[in-house]
Amino acid sequence: MSVETGPAAGAQAELQEQLSLSTVAARNLATTTKTEPQMQGISSRWVSRMLPWVEVSGGSYRVNRRLSYAVGRGRVSFVKAGGRVDVVAPTLRELPVLRGFEDDAVLTDLASRFVQRELAAGEVLVERGRPIEEVFLIAHGKVNRMGTGKYGDTVVVGSLADGDHLGDEALTAADGRWPYTVKAATAGTVLSLPWPAFQELVDRSEVLRDQILGFLADTRQSQDQHGEAAIELAAGHVGEAVLPTTYVDYELHPREYELSVAQTVLRVHSRVADLYSDPMNQTEQQLKLTIEALRERQEFELVNNADFGLLAAAEYDQRIQTHSGPPTPDDLDELLSMRRDTSYLFAHPRAIAAFGRECNRRGLYFGGVEVMGHRLPAWRGVPLLPCGKIPVLGGQSTSIIAVRTGEDDQGVVGLWQTGIPDEYEPGLNVRFMGVDEKAVISYLVSAYYSAAVLVPDAIGLLENVEVARPRG
Repeated sequence: MSVETGPAAGAQAELQEQLSLSTVAARNLATTTKTEPQMQGISSRWVSRMLPWVEVSGGSYRVNRRLSYAVGRGRVSFVKAGGRVDVVAPTLRELPVLRGFEDDAVLTDLASRFVQRELAAGEVLVERGRPIEEVFLIAHGKVNRMGTGKYGDTVVVGSLADGDHLGDEALTAADGRWPYTVKAATAGTVLSLPWPAFQELVDRSEVLRDQILGFLADTRQSQDQHGEAAIELAAGHVGEAVLPTTYVDYELHPREYELSVAQTVLRVHSRVADLYSDPMNQTEQQLKLTIEALRERQEFELVNNADFGLLAAAEYDQRIQTHSGPPTPDDLDELLSMRRDTSYLFAHPRAIAAFGRECNRRGLYFGGVEVMGHRLPAWRGVPLLPCGKIPVLGGQSTSIIAVRTGEDDQGVVGLWQTGIPDEYEPGLNVRFMGVDEKAVISYLVSAYYSAAVLVPDAIGLLENVEVARPRG
């Protein structure tokens, strides 16, 4: 018996009578098993989860501190046009002696007196023991401050990078000499101001002289190692010694943090809400994803906001540079040593991977800790939490943040206000805005938040952390 094959057989099969319902038709009557709408942009948001949140019932949070005479060392900014680099005159106020100086014309004159100088890697900028005759602003690159160890060997006692400055300490130095050698770790650009050029401007400007005298008066005030107004005490005495008298002075103008807000208007067509909300409520699903996006923005602002973000909140004397580029155990040890009771380290996942490579290279293993049911990496017992909101500049360098948290420990706290009208989640509300002429329903979704640093050493940064994988 022969079996027919080819096109004729295919046509015959198509003409055969259908004996059962096809799967295509059946799907029209079946209920499809489905998931709720998914969103790839949801992250772990460890910063929001780990900060203790403080209730701010009045909308603002005031941080009272002891009076401090130590002026923070900020960073100056530069503009580059071709090969020429100039300092942005108003940012000279970041030098301690010029903090609060209001005469822009004098600052512009001062900025014009800086001279550009290019450095090669390994070049010595100043030598220890030489008279301080210049102020240096580091426009680009990295320099190391070199000192002498206990046994006469040369050691690195600190690093300076873009925006840092040195030499202005000549105003307060006892002998006016460099206490360390400065050597370029990388090629870079510095701007120098000779002291004669600075002195000539001081002789001509009475307001600048008054500024310097006020600065020197503050530096002569009795203060402790942290720059705070000293509390006079007596200890170790015997007999009826005359005890010192004292009082604790406070800052006259304490910092106040106002709650920030992230908002959006969610729109849902009434037809969609009415007809397509079974088995899942369309409005609720739209709101769920919108809130996730707002919380992601909140996390970003807690890290990057120029006013209260963790990166901006770190004082400049709480920022250190890596010794060699990639994050090493030595770098994290130095970062941890700058404060008591560091609660958490936050780092971009690429920085954590780079730290792991450095540990592997040295034959070290960094352990892990349990945090909220998750097994996470840790260094010296401090959780090393991933935070993708920390920027990676140029795909190559980033920062690692160390924080101490909580009001009781004078650390970093999150700020919110709960119990607000139409509250949907703590610190977040959803307010009905009405229906427009196109039958579109609008909801205003708002999240209120901020963060506060109670004392300067509650937060520190390890900067210029190289995360690019080295070749070979």
